[in-house]
Amino acid sequence: MNLIKKGKWMLLVFMVLFSVSEVTALEKDRSYYESKGQVIWDYPTDQPVICLTFDDGPDPTYTLDIAQILEKYGARGTFFVTGKQVELEPGLIHDLFEKKHEIANHSYSHREMNRLNEEQIKEEVIKTGDLIYQEIGIKPTLFRPPGGVFNERVVNLTTELGYMTVMWSWHQDTRDWDSNTYAGRIINQVITNARNGDIVLFHDFGGSRNNTIQALESIIPTLKKEGYSFITVSELLEVRMNDLMNGR
Repeated sequence: MNLIKKGKWMLLVFMVLFSVSEVTALEKDRSYYESKGQVIWDYPTDQPVICLTFDDGPDPTYTLDIAQILEKYGARGTFFVTGKQVELEPGLIHDLFEKKHEIANHSYSHREMNRLNEEQIKEEVIKTGDLIYQEIGIKPTLFRPPGGVFNERVVNLTTELGYMTVMWSWHQDTRDWDSNTYAGRIINQVITNARNGDIVLFHDFGGSRNNTIQALESIIPTLKKEGYSFITVSELLEVRMNDLMNGR
């Protein structure tokens, strides 16, 4: 093998190895983000508490219906809202806030964040945060990436902007956005898998949410009888902080 061919071959090997190592470096698992305190999926605790979260709204029909059910059973929820919907339904943000629910950031236009550049990511998050602040006078501190899709750049940028990235318990994705997911399946999913410190994923926008509403009417009273309380994600983070401060 002459020197030119050998040099090209070595360059090719180097590029392949570099590409593999680069991809590996970008692939961070759940434990990595949890150890840094940047992302939360759930928090196992001795306290019988569960977080009900709702994505993509607010919606003029379903968000209000969900809020009424939560109020009926003395439950509090966390609503991850998109900026576009806040612009269309600003009054709903006031209603949710007045009912003691938590308002969180779900980007402006619901685009996959890992496909965006730094400037676009910041615009999506900052614009929605500003819209929420204009309506309720409080800056949100929780962010959920649309579709649950993120990478380290997204997490680092949103952390710099003052947000905690919130996912959901792997065993509590109700898939209520799927028209084939009927109410009974959602009910069974949440109740059967209920654990202390769960973060449950629901949706209040993006099509009919009648199955979600029907499911909540069964899930909340059933789990309340089992001793569970329904708190916001920020309250769950407070539980975690208190446990850490007390050495638990």
